[in-house]
Amino acid sequence: MTGDSKNQRVLSGIQPSGLIHLGNYFGAIQQHMELQHEFPNECLYFIADYHALTTLHDADALRKHVFDLAATYLAMGLDPQKALLFRQSDVPEVTELTWLLSTVTGMGLLERAVSYKDKVSQGLRASVGLFTYPILMAADILAYDSTMVPVGKDQVQHVEMTRDMATRFNETFASKRTPALTLPRYRLSKAPYVPGIDGRKMSKSYGNTIWVFRSGKQLRKRVGQIVTDSTPLGQPLDPDKSVTFELYKLFASEAETAELAGYFRAGQRDGRPFGYGHAKQLLAAKIDTHFAEARARYQQFQADPQQVEDVLQRSAAKARALARATIDRCKRACGLQ
Repeated sequence: MTGDSKNQRVLSGIQPSGLIHLGNYFGAIQQHMELQHEFPNECLYFIADYHALTTLHDADALRKHVFDLAATYLAMGLDPQKALLFRQSDVPEVTELTWLLSTVTGMGLLERAVSYKDKVSQGLRASVGLFTYPILMAADILAYDSTMVPVGKDQVQHVEMTRDMATRFNETFASKRTPALTLPRYRLSKAPYVPGIDGRKMSKSYGNTIWVFRSGKQLRKRVGQIVTDSTPLGQPLDPDKSVTFELYKLFASEAETAELAGYFRAGQRDGRPFGYGHAKQLLAAKIDTHFAEARARYQQFQADPQQVEDVLQRSAAKARALARATIDRCKRACGLQ
């Protein structure tokens, strides 16, 4: 990590919540793969296993989710020579910084966190960990002098809260000339809307996902469960109201998309009746082909997990060096050193 790639350092965390689906891929992973080339040696991606403890209380499941997520990122093309991939818990300096930030963070700021209110309203127990989640998230960002945090609109508030905490810490303890913490900025992701098989946003909580590495008969069966209307075979269809068509667009070229739209509107393909079932076959083939190489690499990592562990450990060592420098700076500012 040199710190001189367009003066940006990119930081993003990923929750280990189970098998990766199309929404995860188009919503985050695809962008993360692109960023490592846009900002080589300046991207840090951590697996948020500490954060996961607010909702996941099964040790074996957590270990499996962490490994599967790491294997997926590597299979999708993460280059350990260009980006770091590590477990959050392998950098204990982050929890140390969390405490330092908590001493200057007001209760009112945390009470305004939209994600906390949403999760409690959904039935999650209002634990201290869930309430102080934004402080740990801020420490994740600030520990590495991150300058750019790619997020969706629903995560913008967390970056703004991070800036508030860093500003308060600097004003309380550090010199104006030499602030202890670097203020980050968010970068809105251009992720497309990814519908699930029931038409709602694809989400594990809705049970409407399509796993990126599902293939063959299993994939065709899952795609076959996509909701459709009762328009008879051979009758014109509206592509703009089709979940199958929306998903197909994510994988197809403009020419292929226009071609499929033509089949929909005509209700025919090459003079033969065309319906939703045919469209689903085309979609399943696109998904299968798109992830074929990554799926093969994923299976290799499953067979040799030490490869994944080696990447996580090497990345964590580099990330800790950055975090240690930040902690030392903050402790000197506080008078702890």
